[in-house]
Amino acid sequence: MMMPKLLIVDDDIHLRKLVMTYAELDGYQCEETENGQKAIEKVNSTQFDIVVLDVMMPELDGFETLGEIRKESQVPVIMLTSRSEEYDKLLGFHLGADDYVPKPFSPKELMARIGAVLKRSGKRSCDKLSFGEFCVSPGSRTVTAGEKVLNLPPKEFELLLYLAQNEGLVLSREQLLNKVWGYDYYGDTRTVDTHIKSLREHLGDYRKVIQTAWGVGYKFEYE
Repeated sequence: MMMPKLLIVDDDIHLRKLVMTYAELDGYQCEETENGQKAIEKVNSTQFDIVVLDVMMPELDGFETLGEIRKESQVPVIMLTSRSEEYDKLLGFHLGADDYVPKPFSPKELMARIGAVLKRSGKRSCDKLSFGEFCVSPGSRTVTAGEKVLNLPPKEFELLLYLAQNEGLVLSREQLLNKVWGYDYYGDTRTVDTHIKSLREHLGDYRKVIQTAWGVGYKFEYE
């Protein structure tokens, strides 16, 4: 089986080497570059499985780079940013970013997010996600919990599916709003809490697969 190919784009050489060290230990084949123009050239000439792209770079920043990449490629892109403004995140998602990781970050968390994005992009929409007796089926939009087949309301199903696709990762309320309701949805984050409460009620004995990360958000964990 071929190793997944990762491109790391950041003007900080120490950060590039740090990410590369962890990625290679996890079995990735890595290439790196320090600016957006070279990243565009590499993506256009090489088949990468995923790109880690810094937002704040001289000359061509991460947003401009992503915009150019998206003209020719739909390769998954995770953006690194030290900026916390909501507008920046919304712009990134609008341009086609698959995930955001704020700086400073844990290299292990970054690798988990890379794995989660690859898992999502590598699965066909009809593939089932199975966790023991618990199964989420995107094609039929149903959930099998033990011997029961659950037909969840649309947004609750999409919420569960996104959490299950990111098994073990804590997702913030803002991330869930962006991915499930759309990047331009400006509803209160309590919308997520309301849907999680209803989702847990529908899951019954399997409600514990949705765990709360207090003060942050939620994660899917099948035990």
